[in-house]
Amino acid sequence: MDDSQLIIACKKQDRNAQKALYEQYAPVMMAVCLRYCREEETARDLLHDGFIRVFTQISSYRGNGSFEGWLRRIFVNLALENYRKEKQKNRFLEEYGIMKTNMTESPTDDMLDIENIPREEVLEMIRDLPPGYRTVFNLFIFEDMSHKEIAQLLGINEAASRSQFFRAKTILQKKISAILNQSNGKYNEYR
Repeated sequence: MDDSQLIIACKKQDRNAQKALYEQYAPVMMAVCLRYCREEETARDLLHDGFIRVFTQISSYRGNGSFEGWLRRIFVNLALENYRKEKQKNRFLEEYGIMKTNMTESPTDDMLDIENIPREEVLEMIRDLPPGYRTVFNLFIFEDMSHKEIAQLLGINEAASRSQFFRAKTILQKKISAILNQSNGKYNEYR
């Protein structure tokens, strides 16, 4: 079945079509979830919740734009909802002195030298970023959103978006530099 046939069958709540759609798009959508979540278990939960949302909202897909783009938007929005919930929980914990974060990274080069590092390792570094940094970084880099759009979406100001992106980039640069220095740039065997 091609996408259009799968979509029509899924709109009719055909379980076999839903299974086929899941099997076709789960790996790609899991990669989206992993970009926004630090823990793989949370990403799996988002994947599950995302497909439930896909199957309950598939009748709203009108064929404008790519189906994969429509799916991606659902999963990104779900990841952002999860981020907001976590942010509120963390605010509560911070308010009561349970948690503190260090936000004093210093600036480094503007370029991230990831060319010689395996993709999975880079994605792991992104997943390890603090939630706010990770979310802004993903939206800016992977979803191609402006800081103005990110600020509106997350309910922060543009300066906060720029700052979080800068800090995310700085953390990644430090990790990449450490790996490259440690390996003397010998990641070429992975290419």
